[in-house]
Amino acid sequence: MPLFAFAQANRSCRRLLRGMTFAAIGLGIFALAVPSLASNEPWQRLDATQQLLGDAIPRTQGLELDLPHVSEDGSAVPLTVRFTGELGKSDYIERIDLFANGNPYPEIAAFHLTPLSGKAEISTRVRLNETQQVIAVATSQQGEQFVTAREVRITVSGCLVRSGGTTPEALSNPRVNLPTGMSSGEPAEVRTLINHPMETGLREDANGERMPRHIIERFHVSLDGETAFEAELHQSVSANPYLRFYLAPQTSGEAEFSWQDNSGNTARHAAELDVS
Repeated sequence: MPLFAFAQANRSCRRLLRGMTFAAIGLGIFALAVPSLASNEPWQRLDATQQLLGDAIPRTQGLELDLPHVSEDGSAVPLTVRFTGELGKSDYIERIDLFANGNPYPEIAAFHLTPLSGKAEISTRVRLNETQQVIAVATSQQGEQFVTAREVRITVSGCLVRSGGTTPEALSNPRVNLPTGMSSGEPAEVRTLINHPMETGLREDANGERMPRHIIERFHVSLDGETAFEAELHQSVSANPYLRFYLAPQTSGEAEFSWQDNSGNTARHAAELDVS
């Protein structure tokens, strides 16, 4: 090869190498600038949570989930979700959604809060099919979103387990535990429990026939006719649904608690609140 042609080829090779180096650096900078593309959080892998979050980037601080690290009985795993973050002066947590990414149906419950709820903290018991991540998403009235997740190891699946003993009549014996005295505008703990099989539609009876889905779908609390707290329940809520939450009434009056299942049947409980 003539000397001139060799030098020209050598310069072309060096330009090509420089271009490849700059391209590699550029890709590295892009990856650093967009860390979400490399992240792999549980809520990013679940369609239900992605539909809820949309294009928003939720905060990962301020929302807490309390669950046991290991549960031998997946049919009744105690769960508490609470908001401990900060919001604007007039803002409040309006909704909390719970998901189980290893259950046949990932939705557990959606809780709707109002200023009469007083405190964004809720406890219940849930069914978990296998070792998996439980995810919580909180949304404020002004649209801020918070997310967290906890892994729970399950020994016995809670979705197909057979409950022992006689199944009580659905929507029977509603129980509501209220504090004896309440202070105006101060959050007070309320506990509710009601009999219901909460059949998931996944179990088989003794003859091998699929048992129909039969669950409580809605729980509603009103104070003198004004909605204070609501819950949408799904198959992943345990039998005989238990809920612990807060109310912050301003004045004395009547509180009404109602449950409705997917058969259209309802149960109600009314109580007088003594607020000072």
